[in-house]
Amino acid sequence: GYCSGTVLPTLKIYGDAGIPLIIVAANSTKLVDGNPGNAFMTNSTGDMQATTAVELFKKNGYKKIAVVDEGDAYSSDLAKLTSEAFAKDGGEVVAKETTTAGEQDYSAVVTKIKSSGADAVFWTAYHAGGALLTKQLRQAGFQGGIVLGDGNNSPEYLEIAGSAAEGVYLLSPPTVDLLSGAADFKARYKEAYGRDAGAYAALSNDAGNLIVDAITRAKSTDNKAIIEALAASDYKGLAGDIKFTDKHTLQTSNFRPVVAKDGKWVAAE
Repeated sequence: GYCSGTVLPTLKIYGDAGIPLIIVAANSTKLVDGNPGNAFMTNSTGDMQATTAVELFKKNGYKKIAVVDEGDAYSSDLAKLTSEAFAKDGGEVVAKETTTAGEQDYSAVVTKIKSSGADAVFWTAYHAGGALLTKQLRQAGFQGGIVLGDGNNSPEYLEIAGSAAEGVYLLSPPTVDLLSGAADFKARYKEAYGRDAGAYAALSNDAGNLIVDAITRAKSTDNKAIIEALAASDYKGLAGDIKFTDKHTLQTSNFRPVVAKDGKWVAAE
């Protein structure tokens, strides 16, 4: 499972069939509510990302933020969770906008953000729109902070945004570039596929190995036995430890803030 909007309708299908499902990247909390008991999320949930976002806002001194989503399951969930968490922590959401996927002209949104007095903008949708909004904000003279949800962890964001991306923050899943001990995996991946490992390569690798580990411990290929083994997982993966709550979500968050510097994502200090 990669994208929350497309994973949601499949939950019942896999659930009715009793098939174990690993959700690698999608993280909307709607997936938790709709889980029939066979699905496991190896990426942290949207509420954990919202907590990471608020921590970053506080660290950077943002007191007023503008939140922009695209109305889909992932971005609307993250926007709602972050807005609520920031307000609860004493911050103020001074603008809330919903755009359309594929939109090219964000001038109306940019005008509203600039007039709102926001210290920073939080874009919760995907990289194509995020890159264009970033460029148009900077072209319009917006000097505040720009923070992106994890769906923007793509080299294409950096390519499209260009120099406007410099200093932009991203809430990142555990990528191979930021993981100690991932050099060998990174090299083998490039040799096998002829391209660099993407943002969710480490999580995907762990998901496959987690299934093998569960089957081995279950000593069976019976679906129910595998689901029970997955629930009891204590697996040390490339991206981190995998232990599940009773809701089949990770016990600890794996999100971390990174910042764009010289055309690359680097760990935020």
